Amino acid sequence: MKHAQRSGCPINLTLETLGDRWSLIVIRDLMFGNRRHYRELLTRSEEGIASNILADRLKRLEAAGLVSRRDDPSHKQKSIYSLTEPSIALVPLLAQMGGWGLRHTQASRELSVRAEILEAGGPALWDAFMGELRHLHLDAPAPPESVFAKLQAAYEAAIAAPL
Repeated sequence: MKHAQRSGCPINLTLETLGDRWSLIVIRDLMFGNRRHYRELLTRSEEGIASNILADRLKRLEAAGLVSRRDDPSHKQKSIYSLTEPSIALVPLLAQMGGWGLRHTQASRELSVRAEILEAGGPALWDAFMGELRHLHLDAPAPPESVFAKLQAAYEAAIAAPL
């Protein structure tokens, strides 16, 4: 059952869909961490999401058409979560949010590297990343180069670097 919307304003409607404390974090972890199983999303969350909150957010995101779920053929009791086209289209928004966070918060070095790369790469890199996400989550053809690998390598290097 859908709740009444406060208004038809597109910003309001976006916030009603994504504006809770955890939804964008779950999408971020699917997008940038390629965490596709419930257990990965739960145990590898930097923010320490609770299991009941994660289960609720995955259900909400699935109902909103931002995440899809299918059975994992390798394990009867597991599901594989995937981004949908509407959530892949959030890459520019998340890149802009990351850039804003770089400039206006005290973000950690290791968790900032992906935002720095996305901000520096701008719309061309965002489009390439969205193409790769379509490959990973929607079975589209593989792109010639992996933006995900570049982002992951930078993150791993930042973690390994001494302070």
